[in-house]
Amino acid sequence: MAYAFGVILFALCIGLSLGLHEAGHLLTAKAFGMKVRRFFVGYGPKLFSFRRGGTEYGLKAVPLGGFCDIAGMTTLDELTPDEESRAMYRQKAWKRTVVMATGPVSHFLLGFLVLYVMSVTMGLPNTQEKPTIDSVAGCVVDDGQNCAPGQLGPAEAAGIRSGDTVLSVAGKSTPTWADMVTAVRASAGPTPVEVRRGDSTLRFTVDIPRVERKGAGRVGAIGATPAAALAYGPIEAFGATTSYTGQLFAQTWEKLIRFPERVPALVNAIMGGERDPDTPVSVVGASRIGGEAVQAGLWSTFILMVAGLNLFLGVFNLLPLLPMDGGHIAIIFYERIRDWIRKLRGREAAGPVDFSRLATVTLVLVVIGGAFVLLTITADIVNPVRIT
Repeated sequence: MAYAFGVILFALCIGLSLGLHEAGHLLTAKAFGMKVRRFFVGYGPKLFSFRRGGTEYGLKAVPLGGFCDIAGMTTLDELTPDEESRAMYRQKAWKRTVVMATGPVSHFLLGFLVLYVMSVTMGLPNTQEKPTIDSVAGCVVDDGQNCAPGQLGPAEAAGIRSGDTVLSVAGKSTPTWADMVTAVRASAGPTPVEVRRGDSTLRFTVDIPRVERKGAGRVGAIGATPAAALAYGPIEAFGATTSYTGQLFAQTWEKLIRFPERVPALVNAIMGGERDPDTPVSVVGASRIGGEAVQAGLWSTFILMVAGLNLFLGVFNLLPLLPMDGGHIAIIFYERIRDWIRKLRGREAAGPVDFSRLATVTLVLVVIGGAFVLLTITADIVNPVRIT
């Protein structure tokens, strides 16, 4: 039941994200006086609809995505007489750009919001390996030995708590957990340890014992484990969320660039080879992973997937290729540059781009995109990526 709930919940999150994408187009188009014929959430058979302000709003049976039908998005669109003056391609370039950009921007805003809420509740992944302590051990002994009942570890005995961030050990700065471990292992006996707790800087003296560790010999140990995630206050969470969002952006862009080279690995997985976790996944695969995360109680993983999905959809939709939003924006920029050059030459501005000339290129891109989608769906069905 938990798995099925996770799959359905993740699919609904995808549907909500795509619905907000289309709502971004709707709101800005109406704000600029463009004619919006229809706005539907979902695909497939129509469940119900109603008309308001000259627009038909409705819900369809499959709650994944939706569409916003704006009159005159391209010159191929047939217009009624009352739509002529409100056609999108007749509007100013900056207005058309805003309308097309609000779809992808909605994904960025939603992803940022999800990460911000996560940062002040569960915490964001400790990607910079800050020396923040998750827990203090009951004792520190040689490998293979057992702790005595009631024995305290060196860190706990000195007063260090979960959530403290180690600033220095024996006077040596410890910007990362690895730096802290190196300093502790080189220490023995009473050692000054400086930590940050909230807004305060505290100093402790930790009696560091020497214990046997496999592959390292006898080293110092204080009995503490690193925090995998860091929670932030409402104010500092903005900076932390911005930084982490930037990291996800970089990862998303890298994966998009590497997508073609991962195709052979997908084909190999379909043919029975081992599925590389680094290969792309479809909506089907992402929903299955979401179900596994909920089943295992890994809600932080689930939420990170939702945020990451939104950042991916935002970046993907801004690619300067039709029929994505970025392709329409690229054409708007082309028209502006073309007309600017014509003006310098003393010529009048040309009309909007004739989309019929781009039909073949668009069709090829749609076919290629459809093939990639089919490939990832097939791989996710016959040989899915798993987290458990």
